[in-house]
Amino acid sequence: MNQPGQGADACGNAISVVTLFPELVQAVGSCGVTGRALDKQVLSLTTVNPRDYTTDKHRTVDDRPYGGGPGMVMLAAPLDEAITQAQACNAALVAEAPVVVHVSPQGEQLDHNLVVELAQCRNLVLVSGRYEGIDERLIESRIDREISIGDYVLSGGELAAMVIIDAIARQLPGVLGHEDSAAQDSFAGSGLLDCPHYSRPEDYKGMRVPAVLMSGNHENIRRWRHRQALIRTAKRRPGLIDSLIEGQKLSAGDRQLLQEIQNTE
Repeated sequence: MNQPGQGADACGNAISVVTLFPELVQAVGSCGVTGRALDKQVLSLTTVNPRDYTTDKHRTVDDRPYGGGPGMVMLAAPLDEAITQAQACNAALVAEAPVVVHVSPQGEQLDHNLVVELAQCRNLVLVSGRYEGIDERLIESRIDREISIGDYVLSGGELAAMVIIDAIARQLPGVLGHEDSAAQDSFAGSGLLDCPHYSRPEDYKGMRVPAVLMSGNHENIRRWRHRQALIRTAKRRPGLIDSLIEGQKLSAGDRQLLQEIQNTE
């Protein structure tokens, strides 16, 4: 993990995660794309444990909810101090003002556009809750926005934070092996799902690579890939096609091609 104290703007993007399980979050930086981003120092990742800011011998970070009900609620005070420390860690690395995000199923839905927006935020603090949630007063006083990775419930916010970190890392310059890789991902650029991909050998168990991909005609390959992306999106995510049409993000040619595809089915 990158450590604080290297001086402002010592790295590209600084992310600090407030979590009761720092070893879980740190795992996302041990390999793969996020690990490469850390090695290249275009990303810094630090963790802060709220238990380090408790005052009792049991290091208590939760208590019963007012009004009764099942489960426990994370206390505001340890989280408050942990957020302050997380901001200090990032401030030692970047000069930009922090954005504090609570990862929560109640937040706005994470999508590609939001990932790109978050990647442009150089100072990010992610707060990972546990139990039944965190004290609402902490959310009101310290949280800038809430983000959800989907309409389901996890045991805690750590996995959601790791998803956000990995998605951001892919958007940072110099991290991926090819500079166009992120731009050609699903949801990037045209907003369509990605096209099918093939590698060696040409024939695998009787299944052959489409001839157009071996033709050497780059324009034909581009058109084939775009058509396949349109077909795949229409079949697998019709709602996404509808939103692209409503947002006028499909060209006249795409709309005509889509109509031809639908007519042949």
